[in-house]
Amino acid sequence: MNGGDEGVVAPEEPLQPLEWKFSQVFGERAAGEEVQEVDIISAIEFDKSGDHLATGDRGGRVVLFERTDSKDHGSRKDLESTDYSNSRHPEFRYKTEFQSHEPEFDYLKSLEIEEKINKIKWCQTANGSVFLLSTNDKTIKFWKVQEKKVKKISDMNIDPSKANGNGSIASSSNSCILKPHLANGGSSDKTYSYLSSDFSFPPGGLPSLRLPSVASHETSLLARCRRVYAHAHDYHINSISNNSDGETFISADDLRINLWNLEISNQSFNIVDVKPANMEDLTEVITSAEFHPTHCHTLAYSSSKGSIRLVDLRQSALCDSHAKLFEEQEAPGSRSFFTEIIASISDIKFAREGRYILSRDYMSLKLWDINMDSGPVSTFRVHEYLRPKLCDLYENDSIFDKFECCLSGDGSRVSTGSYSNLFRVFGCAPGSTEATTLEASKNPMRRQVPTPSRPSRSIGNSITRVVRRGAENTGVDANGNSFDFTTKLLHLAWHPSENSIACAAANSLYMYYA
Repeated sequence: MNGGDEGVVAPEEPLQPLEWKFSQVFGERAAGEEVQEVDIISAIEFDKSGDHLATGDRGGRVVLFERTDSKDHGSRKDLESTDYSNSRHPEFRYKTEFQSHEPEFDYLKSLEIEEKINKIKWCQTANGSVFLLSTNDKTIKFWKVQEKKVKKISDMNIDPSKANGNGSIASSSNSCILKPHLANGGSSDKTYSYLSSDFSFPPGGLPSLRLPSVASHETSLLARCRRVYAHAHDYHINSISNNSDGETFISADDLRINLWNLEISNQSFNIVDVKPANMEDLTEVITSAEFHPTHCHTLAYSSSKGSIRLVDLRQSALCDSHAKLFEEQEAPGSRSFFTEIIASISDIKFAREGRYILSRDYMSLKLWDINMDSGPVSTFRVHEYLRPKLCDLYENDSIFDKFECCLSGDGSRVSTGSYSNLFRVFGCAPGSTEATTLEASKNPMRRQVPTPSRPSRSIGNSITRVVRRGAENTGVDANGNSFDFTTKLLHLAWHPSENSIACAAANSLYMYYA
């Protein structure tokens, strides 16, 4: 199974670490302002072009942003003929928002179904409209967002501003209904006519009559739910992913993965089922799933045991047997009570070309080559200084937090979040020692840790397996401050073609560029 010939960028010289700068913030809260639970962002997604960005929150709302700076660049010919600066960074503006999901109640199971948006995925655009999928724990919805033009009648023969009273075109047809009439059929208003008494035709009449025309004066955005894909999951949906064929998508819960057609909402096919005959024999659950970016027959899903399975839909209708298995063998003597908990993978992402898979477990990021199933190509330690505090993290349930991960468009860098609203950026090109710590604030480099990461060992001549330790710190956090487990940066996304990251800190959306 080839995953594409291109993958992580391998330049002759290691890439220099990026210098990240603050770009924008949406929904910034004032000091001391209390954050409402429903306003906390729970999903972020760029579309393939990078011109649109969508966020979902715990209140079931989807907010769309559109890029503004790209519209000012001019044509491609103009760009090629001018020395255009690459320092310009993406700028976005609020576009629209809509209520995607409402709270529901499952009367059969006596369970409340939250309106919280778990995932958002962009679909192919058509006729100037954008399409996207959004899901909560149980129901997936397919949305169409388009611009509706408000039309008004113009170019009338009589100027409405000069025609007063009954001479107004808009009111002439209704005025006769409102006038009081006498018993004999006459009107109490003797001067009443369709044209007011002070209106007169110009001498010689009107030179010509014009047909009134309809003109568009303004536009408004309308979001419409096209389809609802419901009643297919017994457990909470954790992932949805579009197929490269543009026609199908998958949805995954703890035990099953279903395949849908975008046009058919009342039927899906179960392609992966890990539910045992006896639930007491259950040892692992599905935590994330994603389609290959270019091969429509290939998908990957991760498990709570830290393994990733690659599935080929051409092999069988029910893909219980995997084509490839990726897992890392634990070191002898390293097993503890927390080993299985922190090994659980919370998110996986394919690189753009499909050769590499990035996975995030509680303590680290791992980069996998789908042509090498003996172990990860690289491992990046995200917050190693929390390892002595795993007991405390277990007691306050923070150890079960699910952090997302993302890759840059060229595959040369990866990123993920941590606590205290920090996020990490690592260079994954061969020879790179980049390991940057940033804070989701207007001064992102405030929490910068200068300690470089160190490659540990290499296997063979061409494939390097690297353990990057990030910031080795004996303190509680990067600055020795007390770590805040309540402010966690779970959701972030990398622009598909530029060095720009969007991340969510509670109800605020921060954007950075380099």
